[in-house]
Amino acid sequence: MNKVPITLMRGGTSKGVFLQKKDLPAQKDEVERFLLDIMGSPDPNQIDGVGGANSLTSKVAIIDQSSSPSYDIEYTFAQVSLYDQMVDFKGNCGNISSAVGPYAITKGLISPLEPVTKVRIFNTNTQKIITAEVEVEDGKVKTEGDYSIPGVPGSASPIFLSFEDPDGAVTGKVLPTGKALDSIYCTAGEIGVSIVDIANPLVFVRAHDVGLRGDELPEEYSTEQITLLEEIRSAAAEKCGFASKAEATSLSPATPKLALIAEPHDYTDTSGGFHKAENFHILVRMMSMQRPHKALAITGAVCITAASKVEGTILSDIIARSQNTIAIGHPAGIMETIYQESPLSVKVGRTARLVMEGIVYTKSHYHSSVI
Repeated sequence: MNKVPITLMRGGTSKGVFLQKKDLPAQKDEVERFLLDIMGSPDPNQIDGVGGANSLTSKVAIIDQSSSPSYDIEYTFAQVSLYDQMVDFKGNCGNISSAVGPYAITKGLISPLEPVTKVRIFNTNTQKIITAEVEVEDGKVKTEGDYSIPGVPGSASPIFLSFEDPDGAVTGKVLPTGKALDSIYCTAGEIGVSIVDIANPLVFVRAHDVGLRGDELPEEYSTEQITLLEEIRSAAAEKCGFASKAEATSLSPATPKLALIAEPHDYTDTSGGFHKAENFHILVRMMSMQRPHKALAITGAVCITAASKVEGTILSDIIARSQNTIAIGHPAGIMETIYQESPLSVKVGRTARLVMEGIVYTKSHYHSSVI
């Protein structure tokens, strides 16, 4: 067996394994097998690895020193499947991105600067820059604070992420099909959707078009509803050229992501908190690896924010195009984003913390620089 140093970190409402590129197998064709090995996949319980048996905790961040003066850190995101022998590298995870800056400072990959260290992160999945503003105190990442985010207990020091020039992150186009409104044919009939690639590709579906209210909590979905949503997402994956509709679940399970949207109306979140319609601009329910997301993907929030400015999308029917500070109602509460037009960026606040440092033992031997 190999011994590999890893760090477990929470980033926003996700948790993942952080490791450095130098500790990966030297052979590229072994990397996917290595990640499946350490996470314990495929297995819904991930009982034989360090994965958390949930799509929100089956994530990996691969960190490397910068190869360019334009940014400080290189970061690759990997979504490890619980059910299939595959790792999805197509898109990024905004929540995990929020822990990259603190990780880089803690590991000495960049020098801390008080009171706030700006870390320019190059995400290799999307070829985009994310700037993280991390609070620093006494030369170390500040962890305590009074900033809280829905879906995470307690409060901590804030980390602000600015997703710069996020258009066409995966497909190279804001509208991968060239249309703001597409038709998808499924077992529910013809559905009007908007497929938008900003920070990550998303397919937006009106909740009422699939017989939903838009304020459902994760446990409320039936198996039939989840199956229908995956059918729609798979058809969108085919339109994007990621995989055929028949193979999208296995070959492109995380991209595009699906988001149900609805006009604001009063709702109760997963913690029992009550939210009045006048306090947010749109209701959103996302899917994550064929399961209802318990909160909201950050790249999803970025895409929602910027896509509302694209004329003709179903989001522009709900959010006024003049609205630059947008409050999004999701299962765990309300998330706020800030849109800046010139230069184009979307800013969102998160928290993160280091949970554990240690060594993971692999079941197989890999040719890599391990301790």
